[in-house]
Amino acid sequence: MSFHPQAQPQFLPPAATPPRRSAGLVFAVVGISVAGLVGLLVLAYLAVALGMSSLVVGSVLALVPLAIVLLAVRWVDRWEPEPRWALWFAFLWGAAVSVAIALIVDLGVQIAVAVTTPGGASDEVVQSVVQAPIVEETAKGVGVLLVYLFSRSHFDGPVDGLVYAATVAAGFAFTENVLYFGVALAEGGTEELGATFVVRGLFSPFAHVLFTACTGLALGIAANRGGGARVGGWFLGGLVLAIGLHALWNGSLVFADAVALYVTVQVPIFVAAIIVTVLLRRQEVRVTRLRLGEYQAAGWFDAGEVEGLSTPAGRRAALAWAKAQRPPRTAAVRSFIADSTRLAFTRNAIATGRADVRRLEDERVLLERVTAARRAIMG
Repeated sequence: MSFHPQAQPQFLPPAATPPRRSAGLVFAVVGISVAGLVGLLVLAYLAVALGMSSLVVGSVLALVPLAIVLLAVRWVDRWEPEPRWALWFAFLWGAAVSVAIALIVDLGVQIAVAVTTPGGASDEVVQSVVQAPIVEETAKGVGVLLVYLFSRSHFDGPVDGLVYAATVAAGFAFTENVLYFGVALAEGGTEELGATFVVRGLFSPFAHVLFTACTGLALGIAANRGGGARVGGWFLGGLVLAIGLHALWNGSLVFADAVALYVTVQVPIFVAAIIVTVLLRRQEVRVTRLRLGEYQAAGWFDAGEVEGLSTPAGRRAALAWAKAQRPPRTAAVRSFIADSTRLAFTRNAIATGRADVRRLEDERVLLERVTAARRAIMG
């Protein structure tokens, strides 16, 4: 990648809009604070329900599948990284708010059964195959929907929806695993704990991700098509599919040969999800090359920069070059890559008629940041 001062731009928004307070930032502060508070309440509940020793052991073991999922999410999110505050909100929503909703609904069902059928107990099969998929996927899906509504500048398409959905699901699965591992240790000892860890932590760490990904991808498609009134329909369609996959998974553990269904159904679904993710990432690369090519024609980038920014190999070469400089210029190059990529997706929204005045302002700000990063790279 080469870095050269560029000519003045040949196109810009006709007029700069006044600085605005980001609704996303306000949402981040409020959302993370509320989710964090709910997280403390969920933690207190787990400590009482499991005991401190089981809680600690369960939490440590739950970090293993969590790390596996988050590494995969990071790989998916590397091309156009989402803002950290949005990812933190998504994770806390899944780990705290979604879990709290599921617990409250479950408690309400138990109370209703106790009132209507004295001495009776709720049907565990119905809980597993009907109640859990509906309640859990709805709770997780609402978290993804909130990110979509309050962070539209960072929610450009299916990959973004997948990243946010997977992060919400990772948080939910983490807390759920803590509960399952803690109960297994308290009731069955280390042998049952080991079996539960193998099933949940090693064989199915992506189960919740696959379910909620349906909702995230649907919202991403809606964003890619301009949003509008049809967003609700896309959201409900994705949610129904997520609930269906979740019910199929839980039902396999109750009604069918779980191992056979895992191999014949769940593994193919997982493989298909990987293929879809790879194809979506390639689409991101194509969008980056196309839109930065338009800026090249306008004088903002040269051909070497567009080539370097539009390929993984080019980005690696640029970062290697930055590390070799004295002093290193890694931070400036990372900023140049990140802002240029977001600029490409902002231009894509504008060019495809999906932008409002905020996108025009974002474009102007990003062009200024790209220019400043280039100056820093040049020393």
